[in-house]
Amino acid sequence: MAYVEVNKNSIAKNSRKIVELAKSNGVEVAGVTKVVCGDPEIAVSLVENGITEIGESRLENVARMKGAGINPSFILLRLPEKSRFPQVVELVDSVLIGDLENLSRLKEISSETEKKLKFIYMVDTGDLREGVMFYEAQEVLEKAFAIVGKDLDGIGTNLGCFGGVIATPEKFEILLNLGESLKRTTGYPVRRYSAGNTASLPLLEDKSLPEGINHFRLGESIMCGTDVTNNRRVPGTLQNTFTLVGEIIELAEKPSLPIGDIGHDAFGRIPRFLDKGNRMKAILDLGEQDVVPSGLTPLETGCEIIHASSDHLIVDITDSEKSFAVGDSIPFRMSYGALLRVMTSPYVRKVYL
Repeated sequence: MAYVEVNKNSIAKNSRKIVELAKSNGVEVAGVTKVVCGDPEIAVSLVENGITEIGESRLENVARMKGAGINPSFILLRLPEKSRFPQVVELVDSVLIGDLENLSRLKEISSETEKKLKFIYMVDTGDLREGVMFYEAQEVLEKAFAIVGKDLDGIGTNLGCFGGVIATPEKFEILLNLGESLKRTTGYPVRRYSAGNTASLPLLEDKSLPEGINHFRLGESIMCGTDVTNNRRVPGTLQNTFTLVGEIIELAEKPSLPIGDIGHDAFGRIPRFLDKGNRMKAILDLGEQDVVPSGLTPLETGCEIIHASSDHLIVDITDSEKSFAVGDSIPFRMSYGALLRVMTSPYVRKVYL
């Protein structure tokens, strides 16, 4: 059975590095665990190494961590359906939100309990994911304050995740200016400016983060040591945090080109192959259901991923110096997207180092 090795020591080191970098810039960090499905073993490593707030997008993951006795502050990064709003109030401490109707309903439910739920209202500064568009935000933020008052804990934005928009000081100045406008009209100073994710780390590194931005939500940089938006490794972090290991279930020499007319594969793609003659190919016990194959990098030199179906990963091992047999394993480094699917798959065993 395929498995993923979780190197908790490397995750711990990344946590300390990122928290230290943020703290030196006056920034608090919410460690985001959604890529690992709120895995309690991993969440403990974060909390033990400087993370005091955990960011999650799924209530199931929050409940899972709380059930394991992990109790930092929790911030919900994405709302569930309205029927589950009572669980939101019960399970988390603050919420990212970008809709006045949902804000009003959550405030109503919160008021019926002793739980004081805090809200960070999201402003879309151009990445086109959640939140009110920045050029319409001032009026909406005033309405949000009228609904929840001082429970409006902050304003935030997201960059890089959807539109791939690069974080710049100018993007964050938008938030600061909106906060100043809100203070002038309501007398209320915004406490948290939640402006950053991993794509925003370069602003911490080169000291160009505008003064006043004080909260980042960070997952990829801690879990993978990478920053996919800026196509780089995060300086000072480790990338050996997760290793996927697949087992060879079949091994044979076969032509490099399929024989016959080529149509679409099982996922609607038209596969393309190079004619390299006969090649030694290994089939591994992994597939699209378990991982994003394009996000895998073989850790054995000379191995090349050819293609994958839902349950088969085809690897060309012809040029490898290692001699393989059925039952042997091949390890892989994973991208953030590949890790996300692996940790979600019930068919990939998790092994903690």
